[in-house]
This record gives sequence, C-alpha cells and structure tokens, in this order.
Amino acid sequence: MLELISGSIINQIPAINSFVIGALCSIALGFLVALIYMFKNKYSRNMAITLVLLPVTVQSIITVVSGNIGAGIAVAGAFSLVRFRSVQGNARDIGSLFFAMALGLIIGMGYILYAFIFSLLFGITSLFIIYLNFGRTNENNRIIRIMIPEDMDYESVLEDVFIKYAKTHELIQVRSTSMSSLYELRYFVNIKDTSLSKNFIDEIRSRNGNHNVQISREQYDRKEL
Repeated sequence: MLELISGSIINQIPAINSFVIGALCSIALGFLVALIYMFKNKYSRNMAITLVLLPVTVQSIITVVSGNIGAGIAVAGAFSLVRFRSVQGNARDIGSLFFAMALGLIIGMGYILYAFIFSLLFGITSLFIIYLNFGRTNENNRIIRIMIPEDMDYESVLEDVFIKYAKTHELIQVRSTSMSSLYELRYFVNIKDTSLSKNFIDEIRSRNGNHNVQISREQYDRKEL
C-alpha cells in the first residue's frame, strides 16, 4: 500500500511541477491586472487583492478539471451562481474581473506564453486609452435638482437664470414630493463657468422660495456600467 502511494506521488511530480509554474505565472499576472486596474482609478483594497488571487484560483480549477467535460460544466454552473453583494461596481471593475478570469483560464489550459502576450496587449491598450482620456465626459456637465412650490410655473421662472449661467440646459425629470406640496425638478446642464456655481445656486434659490438646490457631477449622479 505504501509503495502504491509513493509511486503515485512520484508519477504526479511532473504534473505538480507544471501546476506550480502555472500558479506562479498566474499570481504574477494577477499583480499586473491589479496594477492596471488601480492606475488612475478609484478602488478598494479588497478589489485589488481579489484581482491578484482570481487568476490563480481559476487556473487551479481549470487544471484539475482539464479533460473532464462533466466537471467543467459543474464548475461553470458554480461560477454562474456567484453574486457580488458589495457596493455596485462600474464597467471597469467588471472588465478587470473578466480579464483576471481569462488569464486564469488560459494558463489553466497550459498556454502560459499566450497569457503573457494577452496580458501585455490588454495592459498596453488599457493604459493608452486611459492616458488619452478616451470617452471622458465634459467636465462642466452637471445634474441640478431644484425644489419648487407646486403653484410655481417652473418653465418660465428659471429660464433666464439657466440662459445666464449655462451653455445648454434640459429638463429631464419632474416629480412631486412632500405630499405633493413641492415639485422636484432635475436638469441636465453644461455650466459656462464652474467658479460661478455659488452665484448660480443663489439666483435659483431667490426664485424658488429659498428651497433646496443641489448640483452634482454627471458621473456621480447616475449608475455606471
């Protein structure tokens, strides 16, 4: 029995060596994924650690179930049940997670060189796009929420204020609040000069009966994906 166990272990040494090499490569590329993700991005420490460990996790599972179709389907089903119950992430978070999982999958199948080529291409492209500020929204775009009495004609009473301080403005939502005694208006505006935001708010408050006015950046006002 002892000879059988020892012989089995000796026969598995080449496979174990390959697994260790793959795991080390997965961890190294996991650090690369995390560094790319953290570059000019708001992130949490837990997310960075997850990106480091995710490739080696996926690589380990793929290596174990390699050649077993039934086990592979079971693992895929298990991954589909995973739900991230923390704070909602954005598209960059999701893209980084898929990047890390793809690297683990490629290394788990034995294509270590392909994994390094893929990570370099993805990383260089990502950093180049971020450096160019590709897809960046206009810095002067704002969302304005204004509370007004229900008997006020909001279309006309605020029009000249918006013309004075904003290049463009669009009313995108109207809803009643406080048992219908107030309306909440939601405008999308492109402010001419952000340094005059206080004057903008003061003039609106002089028209809306000194009720609440809130200005926020466009990207912080909407859910991202």
